[in-house]
Amino acid sequence: MPVITVPEAFNEEALYVDLRWSFGYSLYLKCEGFNFAGSIKLKAATEMVDAAERDGLLRPGSIIVESSSGNLGVALSMIAASRGYRFLCVTDSRCNLATRRAIEALGNEVHIITEPSPESGFLGARIDHVRMLCASDERYVWLNQYTNPDNWGAHFHRTGPEIAAAFPNLDVLFVGAGTTGTLMGCARFFRQWHRPVRIVAIDSAGSVTFGGPAGRRMLPGLGTSVRPAILDESYVDDVVLVEEPDSVRACHRLARNGFLFGGSTGTVVSGATGWLSEHDAHHLTAVAVAPDLGERYLDTIYQTNWLQGIYGEDVLSPRTRQSV
Repeated sequence: MPVITVPEAFNEEALYVDLRWSFGYSLYLKCEGFNFAGSIKLKAATEMVDAAERDGLLRPGSIIVESSSGNLGVALSMIAASRGYRFLCVTDSRCNLATRRAIEALGNEVHIITEPSPESGFLGARIDHVRMLCASDERYVWLNQYTNPDNWGAHFHRTGPEIAAAFPNLDVLFVGAGTTGTLMGCARFFRQWHRPVRIVAIDSAGSVTFGGPAGRRMLPGLGTSVRPAILDESYVDDVVLVEEPDSVRACHRLARNGFLFGGSTGTVVSGATGWLSEHDAHHLTAVAVAPDLGERYLDTIYQTNWLQGIYGEDVLSPRTRQSV
């Protein structure tokens, strides 16, 4: 029986859903949402805060500040509350209301950016705001998930080894690309593993991460309007771009079978099943990483009026995905 004294001490790391029953391929979904932060971002948040404390960057009275589309903000907010820091999350208007309320319920503050930067979108505007805050008060400590090696280090030390232990004959791993921390950490781990593993990055159409043109993106989590500094494409074998309506349809398909996942998981599952279909990969052992669960998306992905207002009335009809 686990007994803990701090919330970050608990994280279910060995739960997988076999999607063969629904999608027809041997695809195992690693569920990362069963912790008190509700997402895989707990790992990166813990690693970055631990390192900042060891390095003396975080001290009594420090205020942690971070740009986040939501999940890292909740994880940092939880850790800040546990360790006696204040936390300020800089997000934008696409962040789910439930996420913002969770951060505030934990006693912390949210700044919402309403206007994107003409050159670098909402992400650029958020980062500009963080830099302004840090320049205004030395108590602010920016962990900077976009450049911090402890972001990908968390997954090099934990997520990659967890998958390897569960699937010693792994052939292909599908990982969503946001800051690319999970992607880079897992890819670096499997590059030095005893057998080759194909690393497939799943990104949102409209993201510039892998050099594509910028486009509208309404689902928080995956994709960027500024190329992540920690990305090294030499570790990535394939990239699949997924249109947001396909992400939504994958979420609804999973939900119809009793599994309520978030938008990033829908994107990863849609991209992974598309890749497996194109490669006729029934013989491969494949794992996909599910970053979070679906409760924070009830007012968006699982709300018909929101969906139809954003994507049109045919949002749940079949569509295609794009590989690059």
